[in-house]
Amino acid sequence: MVKGRIPVIAGSGSNCTREAIDLTRNAKEAGCDGALIVTPYYNKPTQDAMIAHFTAIHDAVDLPIVLYNIPGRSVVDMSVSTMAQLAKLPNIIGVKDATGDLYRPSRTRVEIGPDFCQLSGDDTTACAFLAQGGVGCISVVSNVAPRLCAQMQEAWESRDLETMFDLRDRLALLASDLFCESSPAPVKYAASVLGLCSDEVRLPLIPASEAARAKVDAAMKHAGIYPAAGSQAAAVRG
Repeated sequence: MVKGRIPVIAGSGSNCTREAIDLTRNAKEAGCDGALIVTPYYNKPTQDAMIAHFTAIHDAVDLPIVLYNIPGRSVVDMSVSTMAQLAKLPNIIGVKDATGDLYRPSRTRVEIGPDFCQLSGDDTTACAFLAQGGVGCISVVSNVAPRLCAQMQEAWESRDLETMFDLRDRLALLASDLFCESSPAPVKYAASVLGLCSDEVRLPLIPASEAARAKVDAAMKHAGIYPAAGSQAAAVRG
């Protein structure tokens, strides 16, 4: 569907190294441009074990790899020194940093260098992450406000800080309230409001509660993306 117009990075991580290799091979065979591979969850590997895990995937599949560090969901936190060790491998090109730690990107830049692609995985700090040495964001908010998210990044690139800060403030409630319950239930609800898909999620998750829906509605209205009455999206939702 993309036909080379934009790069596609497939999430192919697993807490089983063999499965992660298989998924990454499938991503390459499907024509993906890279793989996003999360730190192994539940197993709680040591830093040395993480190096072994990612090295095995790197050596098995010739595909650019973006590390995905999300301690809140994986329990383990990949250290900057571990990342620096992995960055010596030619196909490990960057990180999706969902730590929310704004010291981390500047420290990583010093340890690894400016060519290591640092992408925020935390919408609430996406704007500040750029100022600390990041170069972009793999965003949840962009599922429902892609144009505004792109414009915020573009404003930073052009050093139009006034526009950037205005967009940051418009998106602030979405960045927070799309996580008011376990993701992706709130963002699936927001997408359903826009007529993009249903709000269905699979167990053990359940659809967003009425309280969560009210928060998301308010955040969408604050951002100016809530569909007007009589619009196609509103009709689909109704």
